[in-house]
Amino acid sequence: MFPQPNRGKSSLFSGSIPTSQKQTGYPLKDISWHQGTIKYLLFLSCLVISITNLYPAAAHQVEVAGDVGGTLHVEPNDNPQAGEPSQVWFALTRRGGRVIPLSQCNCQLAVYAEPYAAGEPPLLEPQLESVAAERYKGIPGAEVVFPKPGIYELQLNGKPVSGGRFKPFKFKFEVTVAGGSTDNTRNLRDVNGDLVDGESQKFPIWAIALPIFAFITILVVVLQSMKGGRE
Repeated sequence: MFPQPNRGKSSLFSGSIPTSQKQTGYPLKDISWHQGTIKYLLFLSCLVISITNLYPAAAHQVEVAGDVGGTLHVEPNDNPQAGEPSQVWFALTRRGGRVIPLSQCNCQLAVYAEPYAAGEPPLLEPQLESVAAERYKGIPGAEVVFPKPGIYELQLNGKPVSGGRFKPFKFKFEVTVAGGSTDNTRNLRDVNGDLVDGESQKFPIWAIALPIFAFITILVVVLQSMKGGRE
């Protein structure tokens, strides 16, 4: 006489959702999840590769002494090569942004190979000339040929001449020189005493291996996630 809710409830739910819909719902959900995961991992891969592609580019070096600011740039692309001419220039500005041309500055440039002892004579003393670079005109610049790979220190000393109104200054810039492509820089010891191969210094191994490792890692993660979804 009493209704049998269990049977009615069972028949209600079993009849409301066809078996075909139950079986097809979960694969669609897995496919959507995999697509989102793959897109995210591809984004990370592109990010890693874009970061490694920034090498060996570097920002201009900036130093400040008293009321004078100095910016160093080395052509090409702040990535000098040993045994090859590099154009260096210094953008000198007074407080407020006014440019100090070489005509108003008694400037001297000295190049040291690090490490060096106090009082040691400079390795190079390039002659400064007035150059135009970017938005600057008449600033001091010089052509420098770094003999070997390694780390160098560029010292720029300056004091005002007639018409110049700024305090004497001394700037120290550190420059890393990579091995050049010429035969005279292959398999030489750099200025720091380490054996360097020219081609490997021009583009380091880690810059090649890192994107490959990232791609393999992403591929393994995707395959494992797809395998887990099927199970």
